[in-house]
Amino acid sequence: MSFLALDIGNTRLKWGLYDRPEPGATLLQSGAVFLENIDRLAEQEWKNLPQPDHMLGCVVAGEAIRRRVEEQMEIWDIPARWVVPSAAEAGVTNGYDHPTRLGADRWVAMIGAYARMCAQTHSTAPRPLVLVMVGTAVTVEAIDESGHFLGGFILPGHGIMLRALESGTAGLRVPTGEVRPFPTNTSDALTSGGTYAIAGAVERMVQHVRQHCGTDPMNIMTGGAGWKMLPSLGVEFDLVESLIFDGLLVIARERGLGHFPE
Repeated sequence: MSFLALDIGNTRLKWGLYDRPEPGATLLQSGAVFLENIDRLAEQEWKNLPQPDHMLGCVVAGEAIRRRVEEQMEIWDIPARWVVPSAAEAGVTNGYDHPTRLGADRWVAMIGAYARMCAQTHSTAPRPLVLVMVGTAVTVEAIDESGHFLGGFILPGHGIMLRALESGTAGLRVPTGEVRPFPTNTSDALTSGGTYAIAGAVERMVQHVRQHCGTDPMNIMTGGAGWKMLPSLGVEFDLVESLIFDGLLVIARERGLGHFPE
């Protein structure tokens, strides 16, 4: 009863093949490709991959990218299923003004984070959550202890910030600097400024959740650049690289993908 999970972001497609469509499943194979290379998936990375029994994915890169991925999936006889944010799913309630306009990756990651919190606090009181995804863009989500999504920030990631400065100012170039408390050169100043701008938004959300819920939240970070942020934060975060895949496995179980034939 194998299960293919797909996470199609703004820069890369990440995939994981699991032995079953539910949390705790064993990861059999995985990979990642940049979006410009997805038209070669069927001939390369997926060529010798055993046909999955089920598939579920989330995509934020747009309809054209989604269709190109579905074309690559034609090597298998399985339907393509994609997560669309709804008013509620898997214990999480969507507090967005227009629930379907919430990014699918944000929704799936929240479901994965909430399931992780519930598993870790099953013998104690549930806790609110702050969830940070660090990628091309950065999102900072707040979820209360009952699973209600309170709202979240969206801000540019490191690369977007630096390119904006490069294009909008004279003489600045995208740096390869270090994060320092007191930068004394332009490269370090730019790298440190972007990092601490993100850190400030994250720490402010932790403060908001603490004040709103009356207790310290569980803090979870994910995304390809998450490891770069952890040393610069003034609050402790757990880094969970597989969070979107975790959320897809939770949704697959809730939807009963492994309990009916294709």
